[in-house]
Amino acid sequence: MASEPLRVLVLAPTPFFADRGCHVRILEEARAAMACGVELRLVTYHIGRDVPGIPTERISGFSWYKKLEAGPSWVKPFLDVQLLLKAWKVARAFKPHVIHAHLHEGAFFGAFLKMLLRIPMLFDCQGSLTAEITDHGFVKPGSILQRFFATLEHWINRSSDFIVTSASPTVELLLKDGVPKERVRALIDGVDTEVFAPQPKEAIRARLGLPEKRPVVAYLGLMNSYQGLDLLLEAAAYLKGQGARIHYLIMGFPDTAYREKAEEMGIADIITFTGRIPYDEAPLYLSAGDLAVSPKVSLTEANGKLFNYIACGLPTVVFDTPVNREILGDAALYAKFGDAADLAGAIGRLAGDCELREEVGAEGRERAVSMHSWQARGRELAQIYRQVAGNS
Repeated sequence: MASEPLRVLVLAPTPFFADRGCHVRILEEARAAMACGVELRLVTYHIGRDVPGIPTERISGFSWYKKLEAGPSWVKPFLDVQLLLKAWKVARAFKPHVIHAHLHEGAFFGAFLKMLLRIPMLFDCQGSLTAEITDHGFVKPGSILQRFFATLEHWINRSSDFIVTSASPTVELLLKDGVPKERVRALIDGVDTEVFAPQPKEAIRARLGLPEKRPVVAYLGLMNSYQGLDLLLEAAAYLKGQGARIHYLIMGFPDTAYREKAEEMGIADIITFTGRIPYDEAPLYLSAGDLAVSPKVSLTEANGKLFNYIACGLPTVVFDTPVNREILGDAALYAKFGDAADLAGAIGRLAGDCELREEVGAEGRERAVSMHSWQARGRELAQIYRQVAGNS
């Protein structure tokens, strides 16, 4: 194998590419690994957008299934069976050395595929399966179904030859679940700091019709309660009630329910909703903001949008969690976890202090460049591939 390129079969049980968090990790990891000489084939669902330069194979799927947003679905197991069969077909021609399985669904079916192919599997873990489905309201805490998924998660973890996580706190969860220390490593998200970089604001603000003399708070990502959008609207309403003159640029999908909620709360006049933003246009749209916010309410999952925020020089407000601290360090303002009033206070403080915004924004940009480049992540991932393949 030393004389030939390393071949990796990537399992992505998701409608790749759909301009959202976990898809960005899948895409940027693939690009970074390929830049290090790795050959790969990515197997994914029938829906999603092809990305130039990423060799992609799609299942036949179901024509009526068009769900692009995150979250569990009872249809997905049937799609994942198709994914397994498609991956097996692709693997017979591609002859991979390693399987790179994203998300727990990918690792579950990857565990069977690795037995068929007799090659090792790397599991790319982006958080706790049980915590995610509970946070999304798919199962109730303490229910039999939740206990079933906890057992399934334990089996998936034990079936993987190596696990990389998108945040260091997830490593601790895996160690507590019995995964040996030598088989898990944090490979946190990164950012292309040449693409995501500060840009002039005037043109994009004019295009979006944003007010000229008000600070603009930007949010870019999926729109659901799990990402803290309800808390963000509460904070916006609180600040408006206090007389703060702040505008909000909320970018992402699905946005219909939040447009209606903003109307009901009397804050639609201070919010611009854009809907879905193509990932390759994200740096331009983010440049319209004076500061950014991510009120995600998870203690275990990664928060990839933060890398893009700070690379664009945006001072950022987040809840105080280990994941956010790991990414941002001192380059952010932190609010008490899950507290809309404290979130409002941090937003108000940053929006009202131009010098503080410049200071925090510059520190975040420097942190992105020095610590979070995808080039460095790609070299590390390629080395992990070789280690996993060499141990088989």
